[in-house]
Amino acid sequence: MVMQGMAHATNATNLADILERVLDKGIVIAGDIKISLADVDLLNIKIRLLVCSVEKAMEIGIDWWQQDSFISSQAKKLEEENKTLQKRLEKLEAKVMG
Repeated sequence: MVMQGMAHATNATNLADILERVLDKGIVIAGDIKISLADVDLLNIKIRLLVCSVEKAMEIGIDWWQQDSFISSQAKKLEEENKTLQKRLEKLEAKVMG
């Protein structure tokens, strides 16, 4: 008779605990790839990955998604408003100069 192992909820709990700790504390993975030929750098790639929660990211000063118009509707609105104001400014400057 062959006994098969049973999956326990503790494995899932341990994975959830690890994920919670990683998101809470954050983890940084960094690596560099450099390809050279005869002491001449042909390719240099720097890879940086940060995995953390949104709250932790904001705590350490990372909030790029708030200004990204592809992600944030507020950022898209501000971008459009900025373009409109730039056009108005150009017209006013043209009137003053001309």
